[in-house]
Amino acid sequence: MAKQNLARKPDAGAGRRMAAPAPHVPELDRLIHERIRLAIVSALAANDSLTFTELKKLLDTTDGNLSIHSRKLEDAGYIACEKYFEGRVPKTEFRLTPAGRKALHQYLDHMEALIKAMRDPHL
Repeated sequence: MAKQNLARKPDAGAGRRMAAPAPHVPELDRLIHERIRLAIVSALAANDSLTFTELKKLLDTTDGNLSIHSRKLEDAGYIACEKYFEGRVPKTEFRLTPAGRKALHQYLDHMEALIKAMRDPHL
């Protein structure tokens, strides 16, 4: 009986590992992904409410920066803004809305899935 040649020809892809298909990951919420907006949403998730001044101090940002980013989150329905006077001093207070809390949880789930996929490429 003839011997069978079991030697394999070198493969063009030899030595390279094939990447496993990525698990389905929902679309990244780019609105929350921006650093200051993520910080605003996260701070509000950890507190019932925060004033403009408290958020500005906590995030170490400028009035203009906080105004622009908080307005985008408010327009998206992620945060609610209440303006009132305390004596003669105007106050602005922010709260996370249910839609904002849901968006934050989805964002965190997305990031956790990415981290898991990067740590275990065999998924």
